[in-house]
Amino acid sequence: MVEQNQVARSKRIQRRTGKTFHVATRLLPQRIRHPTYVLYGFFRIADEVVDAEDTAPPDEQRAELDRLRAAALGEEPTDDPVLEAFSDVRERNGIRDADVHSFVDAMASDIDTDRYETYADLEEYMDGSAAAVGRMMTAIMDLDAEEEAEALPHATKLGEAFQMTNFLRDVREDVVERDRIYLPLETLRRHGVSEQQILDLEFDEDVAAAIREEMARTERLYEEGVAGIKYLPEDCQLGVLLAAVLYVDHHRLIRNLGYDTVSTTPELSLTRKLSLLVRTRWKWQWNRDPEAVFYDMCTDFDPSREPHGHGPHGTGVPQTD
Repeated sequence: MVEQNQVARSKRIQRRTGKTFHVATRLLPQRIRHPTYVLYGFFRIADEVVDAEDTAPPDEQRAELDRLRAAALGEEPTDDPVLEAFSDVRERNGIRDADVHSFVDAMASDIDTDRYETYADLEEYMDGSAAAVGRMMTAIMDLDAEEEAEALPHATKLGEAFQMTNFLRDVREDVVERDRIYLPLETLRRHGVSEQQILDLEFDEDVAAAIREEMARTERLYEEGVAGIKYLPEDCQLGVLLAAVLYVDHHRLIRNLGYDTVSTTPELSLTRKLSLLVRTRWKWQWNRDPEAVFYDMCTDFDPSREPHGHGPHGTGVPQTD
């Protein structure tokens, strides 16, 4: 049984390191909210093994991740309340061992992988770092077999969309703090941008075009992901919907910067987050269709994209900028 002190510690981790997701998590019912704090606490502990300011040598990082993996899977005892709580949540909610392995393996790959040649390579990494997270979240919502089969493909895409938004927002931060480039190198080359240009933080219209291309791809992921919210339990839909609205609102900031996330890192203000929360809840009171509310809230998707017919009026996402 997960103890209150375990939930409280996990909640503090989320509030400190995942402020956007924390706002959305608070709209989930308690039966889902508390396990969500625990999951996020585990994700951050593992992530910080390789992303902390002063990381240990690679062999020590791998050993620490293996220790976390064993504790999370209940194979080794632990005195860490978050790991203990995660192991309990995993067992009670039927979270697959394969998803735990996939997530920890993705964290381990960050130790020695800092470039991705193709989007397919990046997608393989995100299967652990993001899609597995979406699958774990789906597991704690306790869907029946039919609902889970419907929801899982969409949860995978929504997890990837959130991760890609982070990559697009954090281009500068990933270079400066981690010497990493998550934009696919083939996309950069297609627009005449070299790896060194990104490392030197040199922004121009070619970089803007590369980021815009990846943003369009990401918004197609949102379309696929949001389409599955209706398969989630009714009392979970608003929280997941709000998470999508908050994350994709970073795209508005990026467009306002002319796609320059090389010079700066855009961040939603608390006022903006609260405004989106209030407006999303208000619209939800009148229309319980997650897709319709999402598109009503997010009207500035990239107008260069071809519409896919998934919007609430059958004409794709609203194409205003």
